[in-house]
Amino acid sequence: MKLSLWPALPLAISSCLGQMACAASDNGFVEDSSLTLTNRNFYFYRNNLNNPGGQNYRDEWAHGIMLDYRSGYTQGTVGFGVDAYAQLGIKLDSGKGRTGTGLLPVDSDGRPEDEYSEAGGALKARISQTELKYGNLTPLNPVFGTGNARLFTSSATGFQLTSNELKALQLDIGHFTAGNDNNSTNADGALKALYAGVETRSVDYLGGSYALSDQLSVSLYGSQFTDIWRQYYGNVNYTYVLTPDQSLNLDFNLYRTNDNGDSLAGRIDNTTWSFATAYRFGAHRLTLAYQRVDGEEPFDYLGFDQQPGTSIFLANSIQVLDFNAPNERSWQLRYDLDMAPFGVPGLSFMSRYVSGDHIDDSHYDGGPNGAYGRYGDDGKRWERDLEARYVVQSGKARDLSIRVRQASVRSTAQVARADTTDNNEVRVIIEYPLSIF
Repeated sequence: MKLSLWPALPLAISSCLGQMACAASDNGFVEDSSLTLTNRNFYFYRNNLNNPGGQNYRDEWAHGIMLDYRSGYTQGTVGFGVDAYAQLGIKLDSGKGRTGTGLLPVDSDGRPEDEYSEAGGALKARISQTELKYGNLTPLNPVFGTGNARLFTSSATGFQLTSNELKALQLDIGHFTAGNDNNSTNADGALKALYAGVETRSVDYLGGSYALSDQLSVSLYGSQFTDIWRQYYGNVNYTYVLTPDQSLNLDFNLYRTNDNGDSLAGRIDNTTWSFATAYRFGAHRLTLAYQRVDGEEPFDYLGFDQQPGTSIFLANSIQVLDFNAPNERSWQLRYDLDMAPFGVPGLSFMSRYVSGDHIDDSHYDGGPNGAYGRYGDDGKRWERDLEARYVVQSGKARDLSIRVRQASVRSTAQVARADTTDNNEVRVIIEYPLSIF
């Protein structure tokens, strides 16, 4: 059965049209407008280990300037508006043989561009609490999420409808036909199955979340990557408050993916899930998580021309690795510390370690279009992350943030060749958002 999202569109809108008296009480198109200028400075160094014949290291430093305009809505039952952005990326340091972090575009000779820029926008309309947008958008949900881990955020071209008409219920519907990678100026780029490297001509999704109480919420989503897969997602999140200073959070995520249509990435039969429990006590938080892939192919998700999206809402998808290899089982131990109770508000630290094993795709049979089958058997790997972050709390530099991230990755040889080579990396991100109006 074909997954069709468009019958849901008039249904969502009609839920509001039946409430004409709930016309938005906006101040106006201009009065509710906002303009934000953000400067982001990003340094990325990765030292590749045990990589004979490959690139020894990647080293890029860039500065990004982003101008983001959001209009209000015209007054009346149906309000109209526009969003627009412009951004400029500037190379501060890199060179041929040091590229590949995703911060800077690279020319045909393998040299990083000195600068790159682009502008885009979207039209929007709103009835009550239901909003429809078309243009360059940045949706973020478990089955279709643009990437935000580089200098700029990737975007996708298409329609998105969101609705909050019913209390505690959020609906999200989308149809997208093109993508724009983090370091690209091409708004008509590819939408891909990331690990398969196969393009799809369009992506449709439908889903939402419902808060049953302040402590308990559930989410359900479904998506279709045309002629690649149909994917479903479910989540249950519960927080049990022990005392004012202590709580226990339980988070369960489940994906089910099957090939669809022409099966351009081959046969897919994959179930992947994760469960995490986090205990917060005062300034401390301790997290233990388990993640499992059941399938002869990796759990795959949205990618752009080169970089990944963020539609992998699994506990062990972290800084470098996703721990999503065929039949992989992985454990995570994480510790977070908030320094506010110790007199340093805005300062926080994080450390985590994830270990994965049982990686095995030796029985993979994807058919004539099979795009996976590279991991071998008895694979193992681990990743260790350390992070420090400080956000200025007051004064003229309020909201200025400084973030330092370090990661180390080690894998068995076949897994390293199929996924990510052994490496040590450092990322330093300094960001300052300034509200102009």
